[in-house]
Amino acid sequence: MAATSGIAVVSGAAQGIGAAVVDALVAQGTQVVALDSNADVLARRYAGVAGVTPLVLDVCDAAAVDRAVAQIEAEIGAIGALANVAGILRMGALTALPVDDWMATFAVNTHGVFHLSRAVATRMQARRKGAIVTVGSNAASTPRTLMGAYCASKAASAQFTRCLGLELAEYGIRCNIVSPGSTDTEMQRQLWTDDSGPARVIAGSLDGYRLGIPLKKIATPEDIAGVVLFLLSDAANHVTLQDIVVDGGATLGR
Repeated sequence: MAATSGIAVVSGAAQGIGAAVVDALVAQGTQVVALDSNADVLARRYAGVAGVTPLVLDVCDAAAVDRAVAQIEAEIGAIGALANVAGILRMGALTALPVDDWMATFAVNTHGVFHLSRAVATRMQARRKGAIVTVGSNAASTPRTLMGAYCASKAASAQFTRCLGLELAEYGIRCNIVSPGSTDTEMQRQLWTDDSGPARVIAGSLDGYRLGIPLKKIATPEDIAGVVLFLLSDAANHVTLQDIVVDGGATLGR
């Protein structure tokens, strides 16, 4: 696979899919700035890791995002690739969901994508080159019970990414989405009450209106990272405005 050009920035990099994306980029020789709001986990994860610069950042803070991107460009190098991976999940029926949970979900999953993408894209525009990938969810297009805030926030960030890609296409900047299904991360594990959790996800649930996973397995973070890496790389230099679903067939190709 052709290497990613320039510095790569990855949000939500302390664990899960974000960490897997960082690892994949480093393995191909790309210099990475790893962003996360969890300072302790971020520091432990990348202590002594060559090619990675950890940077504590809350993507909900627009001013802090602008400062961080300016710092990266001034001190490390031109950003050629951005992976928006940071995300949170707040469960609850929409009629009873606390307003704070709704606002927090959008603050990270939607507004954070806007803040970071805009700050990076303005630099990419001047260079007329770059690639942005937003990690969304198959829940953006498939309703899920007790996940309304998450579904809505991911749908918004997906459509934002497509619109951004349309506006930036004339500058040679590509914007795409990767939409995972159930993936073995801390976010997924918080939904499991016992060791039967993965089996129940694979089997599906009539009560929960879930079809299950035809490939009969839960995705690994590396499964998702591989698709992100492709879209960030020059191997995808004619791919933009696309949403690649990586869910083992769980949404039947939508």
